Amino acid sequence: MAKYRLKPWLVCCFILAGLLCAVALVCLFFVSLVDRDRQSGCFTRAAVSADSRRCSEIGRNMLKQGGSAVDGAIAALLCTSVVNPQSMGIGGGSIFTIRNKKGEVKVYNFRETVPKSFRKNLLKECRTTFGFSRGSQWIGVPGELRGYEAVHKKYGKLPWAKLFEPTITLAREGMPVSATLGKLLKINFVKDHVEKSSVCEVFCDKNRTVLSTGDILKFPKLAETMETIAEQGADAFYTGKIGRDLIQDIEAAGGTLNMEDLKSFQMRVVDALTVSVGNTQMYVPPPPTGGSLLAFVLKLMQGFPLTPNSLDGDQKIQMYHHYIEAAKFANGQKRSINDPFFNDNKSSAHLLDPTFINYTRDMISNRTHEKSYYYNVKPSPDHVGTTHVSVLDEDGLAVSATSTINQIFVALEGGVYSPRTGIILNNELSDFCGRADTVRPGEQPPSSMAPVILESKSGGLLVIGGSGGSLITSAVALSIINHLWLGMNLKDAIAAPIVFVDSDNNVNFEPGFNESVKKGLIALGHKPGTWIYWVNVVNAVGKENGCITAVSDSRKLGESAGY
Repeated sequence: MAKYRLKPWLVCCFILAGLLCAVALVCLFFVSLVDRDRQSGCFTRAAVSADSRRCSEIGRNMLKQGGSAVDGAIAALLCTSVVNPQSMGIGGGSIFTIRNKKGEVKVYNFRETVPKSFRKNLLKECRTTFGFSRGSQWIGVPGELRGYEAVHKKYGKLPWAKLFEPTITLAREGMPVSATLGKLLKINFVKDHVEKSSVCEVFCDKNRTVLSTGDILKFPKLAETMETIAEQGADAFYTGKIGRDLIQDIEAAGGTLNMEDLKSFQMRVVDALTVSVGNTQMYVPPPPTGGSLLAFVLKLMQGFPLTPNSLDGDQKIQMYHHYIEAAKFANGQKRSINDPFFNDNKSSAHLLDPTFINYTRDMISNRTHEKSYYYNVKPSPDHVGTTHVSVLDEDGLAVSATSTINQIFVALEGGVYSPRTGIILNNELSDFCGRADTVRPGEQPPSSMAPVILESKSGGLLVIGGSGGSLITSAVALSIINHLWLGMNLKDAIAAPIVFVDSDNNVNFEPGFNESVKKGLIALGHKPGTWIYWVNVVNAVGKENGCITAVSDSRKLGESAGY
């Protein structure tokens, strides 16, 4: 019987089919890896962690187009100014902590400053109870755009205008109101004030009723303003027509800010404070930021034995007790945080002094103390609002950026929203309340903002920071403790409910906090508070063993992006 032989062309077909199947399998394998990385938040080249998925993706897209971490951070923050306008905007200020490819860390501080002319008895108008400081008298000189311009000139790779393009499109064409913003707009006192103020032209429908989640939100005037700034640079804001229009609106509302204030604004560049925390070097911005207070709390906690076992049984109660006591002592040091350009620059040096830290730690016993003077504390108002972006690019440039307009919806009353420019202005001068006795032109107010970068001896990086006003220190400190010492992965470390010690040393437990631990802490004498504004949000990017993990806090429904 003759052998059957395949024709050559048929053999080629079989070989080709086999190759195609092999290629398909390989493609499926890599797609599964990409999907797995996307789902786990683990990337191999670069990542951005912002308050929303849309803004994280805009920042990531800048990186994929050859942009630097600074390009990504600026683009993500511009996006946040329209997606979460209650948090930040170009009418506010920021602090960037940047680690370059050589490992050098600098702090670029372009927070708002006191204008040359301000109300004589301004601090006598401070609220003595919790609430929002409304009115044009609290507006500080915005530094946001001047700072963006400076860091972009030094680290940027993409054209300035390109960073604005996605946000201009969003502002002009509109986007659905996010669940976070929609929820805020429905809070009774927010709804009432928005509907009665000039900002209603943005946040209300044609019937002057605040928008709901899913409604289309547009910023047509702001889109025009950003388009001009994209074309002409920051000078359009600080010396040009936009600035003149802005000042005209502020003056009409009784504010004192003038063109000379805008023209004279200057960004500050300083070295980051270097703090050793176990086997990790932490780089924090110096005063008037909250970096020193954050480092003080972590250095106090470092002296206690903290391991994953600290989360077991009574050890967990003891661990949180130590943290709460550390936070109370930090409250007692808040008046040490002030602008070193206008005050003794050694006023906060003791916060990083080992002798003072050890002395303070020895004062932490197995019970709390009812008398506030034990912690040398004086009540100060608590604030909300702010946003944070963490970015790590392919070249190793790391940016930890926190931006704010201070309290949420400072545009609730006329005078802090500029109809001519579409810009929401800050009320940053209220941060002096309870923490300073004087206010001077050019001075920056004290702040809880603390964009930090941590570097381990093994070469790992953690770029982290938070928002939420006075909750920032607790949110960031506990995230770092959970991750570095208690063995939690970054996502769980950030998601864990926090405890917040308010300015009266009441201990407030975020919803979802362990009830048995809560009862144990109350049994140790801690007085529970009634805090209801849990706006604490932490965003971080970490790199370890070639894996980049990016986490955007689920509290604000954020999602990270990378590749």
